[in-house]
Amino acid sequence: MSTPTPLTTRRHVQLQAGLVLFGVSLAMIILSGLGNSPWDVLHQGLGRTFGGGTGLWTIIVGALVLAAWVPLRQRPGFGTLANVIVIGVVMDVVLTAFPPATVMASQVALLAGGILLNGVATGLYIGASFGPGPRDGLMTGLAQRGISIRAARTGIEVVVLVGGFFLGGTLGVGTLAYALAIGPLAHHFIPLFTPRALQSPAPAVGTAVASH
Repeated sequence: MSTPTPLTTRRHVQLQAGLVLFGVSLAMIILSGLGNSPWDVLHQGLGRTFGGGTGLWTIIVGALVLAAWVPLRQRPGFGTLANVIVIGVVMDVVLTAFPPATVMASQVALLAGGILLNGVATGLYIGASFGPGPRDGLMTGLAQRGISIRAARTGIEVVVLVGGFFLGGTLGVGTLAYALAIGPLAHHFIPLFTPRALQSPAPAVGTAVASH
């Protein structure tokens, strides 16, 4: 059994830190009450309709999306499997420990802080390069079947957003703010947290981000 290198150790720590912070950031956005990220509109709606926490449905949906990788011939990495479990568990812990904000100043602070932290967390876990999140892999798998990244991402997020809204998920200004901010944030933080040895001139690192 080979001894882990400092780079490998750093990547594992970075992956787990990124996933934990990603779960915290999504919970902060939900607690703001101003609108969730598109996938969390669906997760929250499922929880309100069928019972169970938003984090639990994050795990369930993540596992179902991962199963959809099979016909697309996508291969999960260690980070993919960790993504399915860690983010949802952390979300439910935070959502159970803290009540939703009721004062506008607190709501705005939670939303802004959550979106910024989400960008940092995205850079950490994707920069660790242990495999994409299950939802990202679904998008890239569809892209490999001839659908453009833009069309695949837009189509998937519209479907989950509309479905989540009709199930009772929170859609609001925070949803729009997240959609507008996460791309630029990821574009900045992914290269920042990607080890130099793993960086390449490949296309835009921010094309498949923040879908957890």
